[in-house]
Amino acid sequence: MARAVYLEEDECIGCGMCQDICPEVFSLDEERNKAKVIKPEGGAENLIEEAIDACPVACIHWRE
Repeated sequence: MARAVYLEEDECIGCGMCQDICPEVFSLDEERNKAKVIKPEGGAENLIEEAIDACPVACIHWRE
């Protein structure tokens, strides 16, 4: 089974870094001011890893 991208929305501060880095996978919900995963099966793994590393509250993870 492939791993999927998971974002803990309750922890998200809505900084938008993940969307800036990897808009194919992440989007910012303007109404809630939180990021969300729009493509959980992922995209370019190097960009997802960059978004994970850049998240200031470490709320983005891989799920197996």
